[in-house]
Amino acid sequence: MPSVGRIRSLDGVRGIAAVVVMLYHVTLVARPHLSETTWVWLTQSPLKLLTVGTESVLVFFVLSGLVVALPTLKSTFSWAAYYPHRVLRLYAPVFVSLIIASALILLIPRDPATVPDGSWMRDAQATSVSVQSFFSEASLFRVTYDINNVLWSLRWEVVFSLLLPVFVFIAWMLRKQALWIGVACAALSVVGRVTEINALIYLPVFMMGTLIAVRLDELVAWGQHRGRGLWIVVATTAAFLMGASWFARPVFESGSIGNLILWGLSGTGAGLVIVLAVAWPGFRSLLEIRPVQWLGKVSFSLYLVHAPLLGTLGFLFGDRYWWLTGIVGIPVSLVVAALFFRFIESPSQKLSKVVGRWSGRTLAKTATVG
Repeated sequence: MPSVGRIRSLDGVRGIAAVVVMLYHVTLVARPHLSETTWVWLTQSPLKLLTVGTESVLVFFVLSGLVVALPTLKSTFSWAAYYPHRVLRLYAPVFVSLIIASALILLIPRDPATVPDGSWMRDAQATSVSVQSFFSEASLFRVTYDINNVLWSLRWEVVFSLLLPVFVFIAWMLRKQALWIGVACAALSVVGRVTEINALIYLPVFMMGTLIAVRLDELVAWGQHRGRGLWIVVATTAAFLMGASWFARPVFESGSIGNLILWGLSGTGAGLVIVLAVAWPGFRSLLEIRPVQWLGKVSFSLYLVHAPLLGTLGFLFGDRYWWLTGIVGIPVSLVVAALFFRFIESPSQKLSKVVGRWSGRTLAKTATVG
């Protein structure tokens, strides 16, 4: 049973991943205005590692598999407290982020004619909001999201959270074969990408994190005695897998079977990133420096607010001043994320803990009386 306390390096990974997702969306705003040569230079070179946005979401999924499952392995864990806590922890900030996004859409007009056809701005940003669309996205059970584009990933967080007992049971029962189960998860994620079955793409990635949770003590101890050379190889492999579907586009064009297989392997890359974060002492030290830790603290808030802000600025500046979207949007997103964390996310964290403890005590008393 894992006895490791809070792993601060995971906060650092979360912060970096949130920034990478934001930078990715900035590149999507810029894409229609860049030459093909510039786009290739940005996406088929090591620079792409700064904007592997979709792939970085998989890092979040592995993280959730680890940090959400880890408390369940303690004798003091209460499922009765878990579900109210987890649901409120996810939904409260999401609901407020949708209120902010909807207010921006209503206050600042979004004329589709001011942005290019086929762009992220045109296809993934709502130009109007209705009560129905608001609550549909707030449910987190839609497939696509336009008011707040990033909420598609929260849908899978909810699915995993509801199915957590199944994930933990499988991981615990098969913990001695964790490496081979991890390999099977990697294969399933590739199959999911090739067959376009989202559940197969994403749920095995959560399982990778859950497997790390049940073997965490051994993994951390193992990492203490490995040389730098091995870790450099693992880090290089992780980086390559995270960007492989982009690096290989001169050979496997987007949408080809070869490209989809490589894209599916990004889940394995995400798993290796988390292994590095918990087991490589040198990488852990880097992730624990103060600026990275601050990014980790506000990472969920940054993830929730940046897309509506970038979308709003993109429409506000229009085609002519598209380049201002990133220049203004990145610092504004960081400031708003800090405020969102202070006034929304942090209070919701505290409230979710209170509600979880109350629910756990209430159900325990009911069971005792019964």
